[in-house]
Amino acid sequence: MITEIQGSHEMKIIDIHTHGVSGYDTRTADSTHILKIAKIHGSSGVSDILLAVYPSSLDVMRNQMETIKKAIGRQKAGQDARKKTKKISLPEIRHQGSAKQPVFTESSMRGGKSARILGVHLEGPFVNPSKCGALNAAHCRKPSLQDFRKLLEGYEDIVKIMTVAPELNGSLKLIRHMTGQGIIVSMGHSDATYAEAEAGFHAGARGITHLFNAMRGFQHREPGIAGFGLMNQEVYLEVIADPHHLHPGTLDLIFRTKNPEKIIIVSDTVKGTKRAGGGRPVTGQRGKLLGGSMTVTASVQRLIEAGYRKRFLMRCITKNPERYLSFSQ
Repeated sequence: MITEIQGSHEMKIIDIHTHGVSGYDTRTADSTHILKIAKIHGSSGVSDILLAVYPSSLDVMRNQMETIKKAIGRQKAGQDARKKTKKISLPEIRHQGSAKQPVFTESSMRGGKSARILGVHLEGPFVNPSKCGALNAAHCRKPSLQDFRKLLEGYEDIVKIMTVAPELNGSLKLIRHMTGQGIIVSMGHSDATYAEAEAGFHAGARGITHLFNAMRGFQHREPGIAGFGLMNQEVYLEVIADPHHLHPGTLDLIFRTKNPEKIIIVSDTVKGTKRAGGGRPVTGQRGKLLGGSMTVTASVQRLIEAGYRKRFLMRCITKNPERYLSFSQ
């Protein structure tokens, strides 16, 4: 039975991991493309987004961050012109007489405001090429404080999260440094053992990027980074909740095992993700998944229809990501 959300107070719906959507992504020099990504997410009921940047050469990544920074400036200028920025309300929610009734109604999504761009999630480049997933393994780098400083110089204010593989030589030192700089470290694209993931957490990492995807799998004698993420009740987990990235039983395992305050549903949408978020897989050669197929609101709607409690799911896209982002200065 679906539990109703009590009250009508405003809530932010936050997606902390999106590369793009509907023909646009962060691999662009045109800030208008970035603003279109924000508009499309906003039309689905999302209030705030972090834009994920793919690993590439340091110069290319810096150029992409520059484009995002310009888009943030343009967005802010538009908000200032309207005098005061108002919080984006939670989309209209109908009374759930049936699990098949939409939580996010068509009227609440049509013509919505743009999602506010909160900053950048750097998904690399200090990740393990053996677990690159849809990322380009050629652009995965060994952790280096010098490269980190070169990458971030001038963009310290917009980088909120960085995905790092904790098992790589030099990662723990870099994680400590990044944490001291107010950047949230998320462990991912990683072949870390349970002990190596635990060491990353103790060095300051606070999250795990898209649990189970692009990382060492769970094995009964070596639970790996995925097992650590499930069992440690303090580390936050990104969860891609479209129909393709996790088996329904795996989703159920996460929801039954994990501290509900530490689960964050993300979209991980990409350029090939359709605007409507209909759930068709976004794949490349040989059927490799390139990214998520649904916005976070569409994912939550899908899970509510599957019988999960609405109050719990809404926390995974509102309070939980907001609390997680509070680690960032």
